[in-house]
Amino acid sequence: MADSTASSSGANCLEKMKNYVRTQKGVILAAEIFISFIIIICYGASHTGGYSSVAICEMVFAMVFFGIFMMEVDKQILVVNWVWSDLFRAGIGAILYLIVSLINVIGGSGDGARIAGGVFGLIAGLLFAYDTYTIYLQIKSTRQHTAASTDERV
Repeated sequence: MADSTASSSGANCLEKMKNYVRTQKGVILAAEIFISFIIIICYGASHTGGYSSVAICEMVFAMVFFGIFMMEVDKQILVVNWVWSDLFRAGIGAILYLIVSLINVIGGSGDGARIAGGVFGLIAGLLFAYDTYTIYLQIKSTRQHTAASTDERV
């Protein structure tokens, strides 16, 4: 009996993941996780692997937010403003990726894996910046819909 409920909850989680990956936010978060993993591999193969910390942190943060939004925990835990948290995560990720990637592309002569990680990092920086922009548009549209007129002239 326990096996049937465990498999049905696992199937339910898999269905939620399939449905969430089909949304725009799900595609962006999945792409962020994937490109961060590629960057980790590139920096791991380079002579200086210390630059992989940004990719590891951003991949973990993207996985956490992917799980939160996929399982709709953001609608159950209202103490945290998840949209603003996601905005800060994406914005800081974009800035960090761009800085670290420029350092690696400029100073990575002779280390092909480091340069490849830097190029993928620049792409990741643009992806995180796009995510920041879409979240900003979401916040902007939410504020316009909830803004009430305080003008009570007759």
